[in-house]
Amino acid sequence: MNGYMGKLLRIDLTNQTSKTEPIPEEVLKNFLGGVGIAFKYLYDELKPNTPPLDKENKLIFAVGPLNATGTPSSNRMSVVSKSPLTGTIAASFSGGHFPDQIKRAGYDMIIVEGKAPKLTCVVIKDDNVRFRDAEKFRGIETMDTQLFIKEELKDQNYRIACIGPAGENLLPIACIINERRAAGRKGMGAVMASKNLKAIAVLGSQKPTIANPSK
Repeated sequence: MNGYMGKLLRIDLTNQTSKTEPIPEEVLKNFLGGVGIAFKYLYDELKPNTPPLDKENKLIFAVGPLNATGTPSSNRMSVVSKSPLTGTIAASFSGGHFPDQIKRAGYDMIIVEGKAPKLTCVVIKDDNVRFRDAEKFRGIETMDTQLFIKEELKDQNYRIACIGPAGENLLPIACIINERRAAGRKGMGAVMASKNLKAIAVLGSQKPTIANPSK
């Protein structure tokens, strides 16, 4: 797909299941970048008047065609949902290693749906997805949460996006933190918490193809 992996990962927290789906090439061409394809899917799939903190809302992490290619300043992601702060669809942006690991795991986008029965951490390693109890991390701030999850997984190479006490208390300005980076706009942390999702840990081993690497 020359920059894109051509597929998304759909996570159903309610049923604790996941599946991959192809992203049509025409969508990737017509809705450029992570924010473009994320808005396209959210617009198509979200029912009108869905409350932002309802389990029917979706939380989407999406990356663009330059992620994990070595292009300078390209390690960015869009976090898209319906905002509890504004009541409309919105995007928040963050950088760091977590976005590139989404691509290296084989995905252009992760769509999170439903609500877990208890506080949960989703662990993604390439095409393997696991759901782990995260109740022990309730009330813990984001930097410690990342440290403890890496220790539990026994692998410091995982990159983690998580919420802290502000998100857990559904504050409409709550952030999603990965490393020391923040998806800090529009209350995406509250949306994540409304799904009982404490963290997503990602580790991948793949690389996107490039049509003309020398150029």
